[in-house]
Amino acid sequence: MVACGPTVFEDKTALTVIGDPPPPPPKPEVVEAPKRVKVTDNAVEIDEKIEFEQDKAVIREVSFSLLKEVADEILANPHIQKISIEGHASSEGDTDHNLDLSKRRAKAVMEHLIKVGNIPEGMLTSKGWGETKPIASNDTEEGREDNRRVEFIITDQDVTQKKVEVDPETGEETVIEEKTTSVEK
Repeated sequence: MVACGPTVFEDKTALTVIGDPPPPPPKPEVVEAPKRVKVTDNAVEIDEKIEFEQDKAVIREVSFSLLKEVADEILANPHIQKISIEGHASSEGDTDHNLDLSKRRAKAVMEHLIKVGNIPEGMLTSKGWGETKPIASNDTEEGREDNRRVEFIITDQDVTQKKVEVDPETGEETVIEEKTTSVEK
């Protein structure tokens, strides 16, 4: 029973600990996931494909987070005025069917960005190109997969031009003239 109870010292003195306590464990390193969406001069580019149900214009739930990132990136870049959402297909299957499917898929993405992503309706248009604008050979499955895609083309944006003067001593820039114009593609 003695071993299970508290230890009592007869002289009631405090113990002295010599040395420094061990350092706290390192904080876990926060690694940001690479961005899947970026704005370039004339497009909103995505590093993944928007996935649809087989032979339908129904967006699969797995692509909802990607479309949220697309919407967030559009809203974070107020210079973007209009975007054309363009659907493309491989040459596999009937040409008219591919054209119709690419139109319906582009429209489904547009409607999703308006309803779920809160993008203003007048900012987006959609069109389908079917198999008319391939980016790879349709002779391989990999090429056909690359050709099945949705693109976000910036068709109207504000461009700001700045004239700056650089202080030779400090390297600081001072804007001496700034002009913003709307550029349509």
